[in-house]
Amino acid sequence: MGLTVAAPKGGNYTPPPAGNHLARCYRIIDLGTQKVEWKGQIKAQKQLQVVWELHGEDADGNPMIMEDGRPLVASRKFTASLGDKAKLKEFLVSWRGRAFTDDELMGFSLQNILDKWCMINITHTQKGDKTYANVTGVSAVPAAIKKAGLPEGINTCVMFDIDNPDMELFDTFAPLFALLLVGPCMPPAKPGIGVGRQKYQCHKSTELNQIFIFKVKVSQEL
Repeated sequence: MGLTVAAPKGGNYTPPPAGNHLARCYRIIDLGTQKVEWKGQIKAQKQLQVVWELHGEDADGNPMIMEDGRPLVASRKFTASLGDKAKLKEFLVSWRGRAFTDDELMGFSLQNILDKWCMINITHTQKGDKTYANVTGVSAVPAAIKKAGLPEGINTCVMFDIDNPDMELFDTFAPLFALLLVGPCMPPAKPGIGVGRQKYQCHKSTELNQIFIFKVKVSQEL
């Protein structure tokens, strides 16, 4: 698989428009164990990020593309869990249009959604002078759209596994995003991987059970 995906480098961020859009999942990133606050308590949770490229036009009929011609993208972080209350499970059930079998709940490979099409719903949140796009829902592509023909995917599909990291792919991550993978839940950084002006090294965190190979195990974390 060619490693040609790069995060946007600076410039003006263009949030995808609000609404329901045709989208293709092209990137899944294992974020490892992250510290999150839940109901006033700090917890360590295994997380991942799913990234979609958007296709079609906005409400004004303009193509949803960036200045360089690539599709606008949207992403969402999830707790790596298929527990009953997990948002990841809710999204996948809606996307697939069916519930998980008991066998699937024992270990569902996220490779199954990579390079797959869906409809994602985006809502906007305003904070100060910034507009944030939030992926609030996902569903299967309607039969009429499938019959008309799906467009060609643009971005190379990639997965990043923190337990077996691809350093070439890691080097394409924006510095602040890369620091999520070597953040406070990780052992002390060591020289090795260039991130901005500093160097970091990916680690496993045995203490926090950070062994994750893109199979979401059943848990009751969320």
